[in-house]
Amino acid sequence: MTGAEPPRPRLRPGLAVTPLRHGLHLRGRDTSVTLEGSRALPALWELLRERLGGEDEDRPGVQGYVEAAPGVPRLDPADPRVDAALDALTAQLRAHDLLTEYPAGGPEPAAWLGACAPRPGPAAAALAAARPVVAAADPEGPLATALISALDRAGTLPRPCRDTGLAADRVVAVAGTPPVAVAVARTAEGGFVTAPAEPERARTDAESIAVRMDRDTGSAPADGTTGTTDRMTGASAAAVTALLAGAAAQRLLCAAAGLPDPAGPEEEDPRLLPGRPAVLVALARPPHASYRPWVTGPAAPSCPSPAPAGDLSETLRRIGALTDRYLGVLDAPRPDDLPQLPAALATCASVAGPLVAGAPRTDLARLTAACRAAELHLAEGIRGPVSVGAGAGHALGRALRRAALATAGSSGTGHALGEEEWREHPQARHWWTVLTRHLELPMRMTVHRLASEQAYLAVVRDPSGGTGPAGAAARAVEATPADAAALAALGAVTRAMAADHGPAGAVHAAFSGAEAPLAVAGAEPASWTDEGWTDRWLTGIARREPELCAALARLTGPPPEPWRPDGAEPTGSAAESAGPVLAGLYACGFTVLAGQGGPR
Repeated sequence: MTGAEPPRPRLRPGLAVTPLRHGLHLRGRDTSVTLEGSRALPALWELLRERLGGEDEDRPGVQGYVEAAPGVPRLDPADPRVDAALDALTAQLRAHDLLTEYPAGGPEPAAWLGACAPRPGPAAAALAAARPVVAAADPEGPLATALISALDRAGTLPRPCRDTGLAADRVVAVAGTPPVAVAVARTAEGGFVTAPAEPERARTDAESIAVRMDRDTGSAPADGTTGTTDRMTGASAAAVTALLAGAAAQRLLCAAAGLPDPAGPEEEDPRLLPGRPAVLVALARPPHASYRPWVTGPAAPSCPSPAPAGDLSETLRRIGALTDRYLGVLDAPRPDDLPQLPAALATCASVAGPLVAGAPRTDLARLTAACRAAELHLAEGIRGPVSVGAGAGHALGRALRRAALATAGSSGTGHALGEEEWREHPQARHWWTVLTRHLELPMRMTVHRLASEQAYLAVVRDPSGGTGPAGAAARAVEATPADAAALAALGAVTRAMAADHGPAGAVHAAFSGAEAPLAVAGAEPASWTDEGWTDRWLTGIARREPELCAALARLTGPPPEPWRPDGAEPTGSAAESAGPVLAGLYACGFTVLAGQGGPR
């Protein structure tokens, strides 16, 4: 009685080899390795290639024949030293995933499975049982036909199915047990392929994505029906159709065979988010295709919501997902042609009109703009003031400052402090000088203590009585008189810059100390710096933030609990647009607090 035959080791299809002076360079689909140290390596490689199955007319495999170096005789496979060298070379190939195993005694799997599947045999068996079904309103349309052809070339037997419930520019393909599906659609500018999901989920996702992309391009039909006004013609339309069909077939078959999704791990593409679907978006002009994060898509069961961002870099990465050009829920804050000195500005669209945020640096201006734009959007569907932050601490700091400003108005509860309390601080002196001398604005600064707490309100007033509550050009609440004065002066500077250089009627968003912990997380300022350096100053504000929040909570009361998907939903006419923003913020680890304080 004999057991099952062991699997046959084979070189992965598509493996390419380049000879070196004393070695070889091998390149596979996802990895490469350089082997050096002997002029005999090319000859050794040819022996290994014959043993493991190189390229022939029927099976595309290793690309490139390597001749032995002049003067090196052909090696004898029976020589024990050659056999040991072959074993060592085989071990290197296996360690670098350039070797795979095929089932013994059966047909070899398709070359594409051999190139990418960890175990091509089981993957091929899963695909043989997959039996893809391609549903379309017109199974003979160009997109359905291209998808059926791509699935057929991959080694499966697709079956077309007429589904009049689908839009004319949309196809849904289902395969495997349990069934998995992808939806592929053409849009006015290109098209998209959804992430693999349950069949009904794929259809729902496709509808949501189509609406989103049609709204962005302004290509929705005038009568309100589902579909697009196609702007692609000729070769560009054919190229996009072929690309979408190939990508859909690849995603579907990889899911059915238990292979990784072609979108790849989030570590390889910083735009993607853990546990959230990636949508392939293709454009015809210019030709381009990339995987984009879909923050409002269904979460993976293992990752319902990521942890809050730990630093500014991660926060900006998630803001990039929230503001993705094609699938995001907010407009992306960007510097555009706004000046970045003496302070930095960033602008984006908001429900209240153009928004311009100012900060000491451009990255902080982008953060401030994104949070404020989200707050304005949610305020239309949620009762009470709304505060949005990259995490619980960030949102709390923004909410408590807003509440304190609403309570204090344009003056504190006590006498104004003297200028000596803040004027000598390097940041306060700098921004006050920029405001009054560089910009030549005749402003006035007053600083008050809030009750008996270690919290101070600074107000910059315009003598002409314009802007803000009671003629205030800017206000700030911080833990020291100097911090409050510096941020109020900075706010007045960025407001003036926005008025001079920003869009007409733009909403202004000021930087606050609540952003400081994110700005300095994971970084330590140089020991020789003082608070005249922005990093050192922000580090001090971040260190004082917990005590300030405790003091402001005593003055204004505790903030509400953060919003969660099972909590109160938005109401009113704006609920339809606020819902996706809430879902997107939650998916990106942001915190939303509602019902605390008043407008700033």
